[in-house]
Amino acid sequence: MRWIVDGNNVMGARADGWWRDRAAAAGRLADELDRWQRGRGEPVIVVFDGPVVGELVDRSRPGFAVRCSGSRAPDAADDVIVELVDSLYVDPDLGVVTSDAGLVARLPPGVHVEGAGRFLRRLQTPGG
Repeated sequence: MRWIVDGNNVMGARADGWWRDRAAAAGRLADELDRWQRGRGEPVIVVFDGPVVGELVDRSRPGFAVRCSGSRAPDAADDVIVELVDSLYVDPDLGVVTSDAGLVARLPPGVHVEGAGRFLRRLQTPGG
């Protein structure tokens, strides 16, 4: 499976105080996704809302990419995710991680969607 992760949506699925320091929470999630990707070998692109943050984007490497929407506009990351899905949908094993019903409604039929909470459990399960 190739994964596109709605980073802010996944951060919001945790009640760990992420809202006090969004940049640090994004960094923690990116690190967790990076480790998970290395263990699974499945490509991951995580997209965060807001301006490009160099220390996040610099974590990108083959098989793992971090993107920032570049805008604080509502649903800016959703727009990036939809563009990525449109460009990658030739892959039948494409999955989008989000619990955002508005984003899900914008995806083409057939794209696998996994909720943020379920995906977090996957991240926390060895071999998940």
